[in-house]
Amino acid sequence: MRNLLTLAFAALAMTANAQNNKNEQGDIWLDINGVRDLTADSLDIANQARPVPGSSRKGNNPVLFLVGNSTMRTGTRGNGDNGQWGWGFYAHEYYDEEKITVENHALGGTSPRTFYNDLWAPVVAAVRPGDYVFLELGHNDNGPIDSIRARSSYRPDGKLSITEDSISIYNKVKKKQETVYTFGGYTRRFINEVRMKGGIPVLFTLTPRNAYEADGKTIQRKLNDFTPAIFAISKELCVPVIDLNDISAKKLETYGPWKTDYHFYLDKIHSSAFGAMMNARSAAEGVAASNDPQLVRLQSFLNDNVKPKRCDQKREKGKPMVFLCGDSTGKNADKDVDGMWGWGSQGYTVFDAKKCVFQNQAKAGRSTRTYLEEGRWEEVYNSLEPGDYVLIQFGHNDIGGIDKQKERGVIACVQDTSHVYHMASSGKNKVIYSFGWYIKKMVRDAQEKGAIPIVLSFTPRNEWHEGKGEVRGTFYPVNEKQGKQYIERRNDRYIPTWDKQVAEECGCAFVDVHNLTADALDKLGKEKAAAYFNHDHTHTSLKGAQLNAQSVAKGLKALKHPAARLLK
Repeated sequence: MRNLLTLAFAALAMTANAQNNKNEQGDIWLDINGVRDLTADSLDIANQARPVPGSSRKGNNPVLFLVGNSTMRTGTRGNGDNGQWGWGFYAHEYYDEEKITVENHALGGTSPRTFYNDLWAPVVAAVRPGDYVFLELGHNDNGPIDSIRARSSYRPDGKLSITEDSISIYNKVKKKQETVYTFGGYTRRFINEVRMKGGIPVLFTLTPRNAYEADGKTIQRKLNDFTPAIFAISKELCVPVIDLNDISAKKLETYGPWKTDYHFYLDKIHSSAFGAMMNARSAAEGVAASNDPQLVRLQSFLNDNVKPKRCDQKREKGKPMVFLCGDSTGKNADKDVDGMWGWGSQGYTVFDAKKCVFQNQAKAGRSTRTYLEEGRWEEVYNSLEPGDYVLIQFGHNDIGGIDKQKERGVIACVQDTSHVYHMASSGKNKVIYSFGWYIKKMVRDAQEKGAIPIVLSFTPRNEWHEGKGEVRGTFYPVNEKQGKQYIERRNDRYIPTWDKQVAEECGCAFVDVHNLTADALDKLGKEKAAAYFNHDHTHTSLKGAQLNAQSVAKGLKALKHPAARLLK
């Protein structure tokens, strides 16, 4: 409580002195990196979001304490309400929580100096023999040593230092004299105090920024000499070190600028959920790959999530795989002759099993968003190899409730856009993107792996309307006639148009299954077409599933697409 009160009064003092410490733009919280954080004037609220140190411990099991800044816990409450997430939120997903628990004690806006002075004492007090403490601090160790934020370490000769040097200054925030140590001085204190409690400290280099070298391909690694300083301290004090900066930067370099951009949110430093998950995985991968004997026990606590999940177990040597990603129109119950079927179950009626392996990864009820959120796309992505094909077909479940009802809807447009929504069911915040963005992500992910994506428009519904004579309505084909019934078309409305736009932008094929199947059903007429659907106007019978599979094949042949060589 004393620490919370101290921080709260410190925040008030900073606010009171704000007018005398504005930068040229008049923004008192804009730091040297051009980043605004809200923790300085609301630390009391932020601390309520942090766990009580050691409270997660199960019996005599060890605890993994995370110590860091906004790259570990971002936003005032660390709950993603600003669209940013720290990797500490996802770190626990890689450890067996029946053997070790993970506590995220990081706080946005902190530096080695401010974390050590204001937040460290209760954390280290909770450390027991055999516990682990991850230390990733440095992003905020910049600016004048006596600035309004009072968070920079002492730099003899103006350079980052790992020595034990210190200087006494007047702290404008706390209104008292303070001994300020070097970056190395604070880091040594963290390390030594953890070891005095019998814990194992582990150093991490800083998360990479969204900044490229002049070649436009290489992510900047230097980060103001923090990496060499951290490695030097690690070597001198025999502390395990994980080069988080390099592990994540190598991933970003394979992604390219568009994908790298969405791993960050609002600025070039703070990560989106995508970036936070990437960094959390990188941290776990670094632990798993370490040869330091001090981490052998910790490695035994890692779970199977460290190894990327795949879905290509049926891969056959010398044959490309064809993956279908979609919803219930691609995969349904697929077992009762008189039941509902997705066309993916009939993949081998058009694709030749002697030439390829067809893998139906569609899942009923999914939208582009939920397919991604549930990790289903990640399994396909991890499985892709050069020369594979990916059929991407969504839309039936994408336009609906975003933050309520089934919570699977997306922003209804093709443009790259996003917004933070507060989910009604869980009370959690989530960044939701547009339909076009989700399709584009899958397409570009596939291209990144050397696979060949093909975008498919969604299947038509069993909804019929009378023709309009000379007037071409939104739902009707070109050759409509007065008095004749035509199956519903959505050629001038959202999803099929967006699919085509994304495919054209990304340079991949587009197969208009929607119209190919609708053409066939129009020829049959309303009464006969009823046999191609089951249960409702969207889901297909076995005959309907086979028809949609034939439409895919017909479209590929018409395009003379390379995938057509895999057809029967």
